[in-house]
Amino acid sequence: QVHLVESGGGLVQPGESLRLSCVASGFSISGYAMSWYRQAPGKERELVAAIFRTGGVENYADSVKGRFTISRDDAKNTVYLQMTSLKPEDTAMYLCKTYINSNPYWGQGTQVTVSS
Repeated sequence: QVHLVESGGGLVQPGESLRLSCVASGFSISGYAMSWYRQAPGKERELVAAIFRTGGVENYADSVKGRFTISRDDAKNTVYLQMTSLKPEDTAMYLCKTYINSNPYWGQGTQVTVSS
């Protein structure tokens, strides 16, 4: 059974950093693209970053380019999102996602709050 479990969120001040983790079970992430989404209250869910299995190509939303880095550790079956220079507008629930056999799988999310 596929499971994605996110962790690492919290309350930080503007300019600080956080690293989110998404631990996968029930499948090997080495065979799949993995992505991070976020959803703020009253807003639509948006793609933040994705990393593809072939060559590890990365994609980022324009709003996080240069500040966020997605990476994967296939041996640990874990995907990370390193977030730096955090802004109040980064406040959201961050969720991990993958597709397996055209079916989407989501984690439960981890809350990131950026506030002074």
